[in-house]
Amino acid sequence: MPPVDETSFETALGERVQNMLDGCTRCGKCAEVCPSLVPAGISDAQPEDLIGGILDLVRTGDGPETSRNWAASCMLSGECIKACDYGVNPRFLLAMARLSIAKSDKELSERRRQGVERYRKVSRGVTMLSRLQLDAEVLERLGQKSASPSTPAEPADFVFYTGCNVLKTPHIALLALDIMDVLGVSYQVMGGPSHCCGISQLMSGDAEMAGRLGSNSMEKLSHSRSGQVITWCPTCYVQFTETILPTVERQRGSRPFEMNPFMRFLGDRLTQLKPHLQHRVDMRVALHKHPGVAGVVEAATEILKMVPGVELISLHQPAVGLQSVHVGVLPKFKRELQQRELEAARDAGVDALVAVYHSDHRELCAHERDWPFRIINILEVVGESMGLHRHDRYKELKVIQDADQIVTECSDLIARHSLDARDARDVVVRVLLGDQPLPLKSGHERGASVVAE
Repeated sequence: MPPVDETSFETALGERVQNMLDGCTRCGKCAEVCPSLVPAGISDAQPEDLIGGILDLVRTGDGPETSRNWAASCMLSGECIKACDYGVNPRFLLAMARLSIAKSDKELSERRRQGVERYRKVSRGVTMLSRLQLDAEVLERLGQKSASPSTPAEPADFVFYTGCNVLKTPHIALLALDIMDVLGVSYQVMGGPSHCCGISQLMSGDAEMAGRLGSNSMEKLSHSRSGQVITWCPTCYVQFTETILPTVERQRGSRPFEMNPFMRFLGDRLTQLKPHLQHRVDMRVALHKHPGVAGVVEAATEILKMVPGVELISLHQPAVGLQSVHVGVLPKFKRELQQRELEAARDAGVDALVAVYHSDHRELCAHERDWPFRIINILEVVGESMGLHRHDRYKELKVIQDADQIVTECSDLIARHSLDARDARDVVVRVLLGDQPLPLKSGHERGASVVAE
């Protein structure tokens, strides 16, 4: 990498933002296609006024309430990017509006404190839940033995970047590695809190620290033979490709790697993948969709169609957001979407509702207890056809719905990792069981549902 010049990350970011502000014509096409406006209650606002207010917010931190609501309600669906004819990324501008609002509303010390608290909360949840499911050897395979993994003598073809939160549902990440092993792909695994993308800091309004953490992780990821990083987490993908890497490129004149989401990586290798899909998987499945990263839903669809025995059923439900967690900015809308999707899956008689991302799985998987179909990750379907299997311990624990029983079930790993059982219980309550936007059915409702079905 070329040395960093005198321009700070925050200054380079500001220059990028100014160029984008100059490129925006305020035509309003981005607002016209945004799926957040109706559930956010701002669909009556003029699209030109909404984007005009966003530009004001980015510049000064002050702007009309409808535009503030729009920025706060962004689910990162990405429809706005496709609608713009002028090369502007409206999703990025909404993120910068939120950053500017935070700077205007709070002092740096408060923003920095909130960023640290967000980071620690994520780190604690990831660290604890991964250790309640995995022994040290498997954690090491996921790059979690050391915060500073040694660089191999010979670089791998790719770096596989897990991000943080997929480690709460580690069977998904392990299946990704297993699939790459079968395909003969060489990789080095990096991720977890020690490889933070800086999103917690950016969300808290601390652009300088977001840039520092993201750039530090970027340096660690810059060691593949191909110059490619395969990423699992869509949040990390957007943070790196829309904030960190373009800003570093402005600082240094180049970027150290390109990122490719794992689903698109597999989608680019369908010819290589197909001979390994040897086992029939006789299931009617519906795909839970989020369009925020271009090409991911399309790749997932093509992969499922290739699996022998799979019948892909459309539920004709809205596809919005980057992943489930981002739809949480509109909690009532999110609960309604999930309820309607579960009902549509039941009515369609599917055998499984199949999600791509980890937050989708965390939020939906426990509903398997109450509905007449499985809730699984797409890599479980692919893995089954390839003869690969990883046990979904996360779902097994979450379905229990009793924090004390869950801690008891995990007592061997609590002892093996020298964890505090009280801390483990606290994380189970707040993170494992607390991650449930649509409540599970009560006992009476479950019984009534079974009779009706």
